[in-house]
Amino acid sequence: MKKNIFVISILSVFILIPMCFGNRGMIPVFPDIKIFEPTQRAMIAWNGSKEILLLSTDLSASDSTILLEVLPLPTEPGVKKGDLETFRRATDLINSKLQAIAIAGKRNGDGEKAVKVPGGEVTFHEKIGAHDISVTHLLDADGFVDWVSDYLKSLDIQGEVISEEMRQLIGEYIKDDFTWFVFDVITLGTETVTNEPIQYTFGTDKLYYPLKITKTGEGYTSIELLILTPQLLRNFPGLPIKKISLAHDPITIFSDELKDLNEDMFELLGHLKDMRLRIWHIEGDLKSFNEDLIAY
Repeated sequence: MKKNIFVISILSVFILIPMCFGNRGMIPVFPDIKIFEPTQRAMIAWNGSKEILLLSTDLSASDSTILLEVLPLPTEPGVKKGDLETFRRATDLINSKLQAIAIAGKRNGDGEKAVKVPGGEVTFHEKIGAHDISVTHLLDADGFVDWVSDYLKSLDIQGEVISEEMRQLIGEYIKDDFTWFVFDVITLGTETVTNEPIQYTFGTDKLYYPLKITKTGEGYTSIELLILTPQLLRNFPGLPIKKISLAHDPITIFSDELKDLNEDMFELLGHLKDMRLRIWHIEGDLKSFNEDLIAY
């Protein structure tokens, strides 16, 4: 299955990352070129059996290159163009509700406790152009290497770009029954550009966010995740919960408010009377992420 998805709008929201390789594995076609990702954003909506994962990043390179991003998923995903406004609307909703709580607390004489309000700064960059997205079912790591090699040959590019570390990592995902991989081919230059968000919808009995795939990168990363679920989550069998911090107290949102955020997320969760929305913060050296974020 192959889809071409084109950029129509640009913005970035609330996350600053020095230099990293994001939540997807990144493979520059020309290995000596460095990839910079100063901004990463994600929103996850999960109802207990299905997840919507909305992803967007800002990217640049030390020189012009073609970049192959690799995203492992537990089941075959639906892939579509996302809406950057979802991030802005969700952050604004959190801010407004936290501010209302703070005002109410002061009126009730309970205003000593400070209320954390997440940032909502929006900046703009030149659009990135077109994504070329393919969803592929792989049964072994050799199939992954073959897919990349065949793609490079179609561009008349010779040589090996898959490291042994990446090959082993893909093998680990396949061993853990993550056999669906999304390949996103994009063209980068030295100017920072915002790539259009891509929205993935897939079946999963646990909330999932890929982190282990970043181990092939270098450097320190800071990730902010907007998390929307029916209730707060208690079990974290992957990444230890101590590595996840709350940016603010979780807020309650209602069905009509969700409808204004994202139509697909409304279809997923809108039948519920209310839901919990919060921002999770994760940071650390990329090579320290030995497990993906899994929660239920």
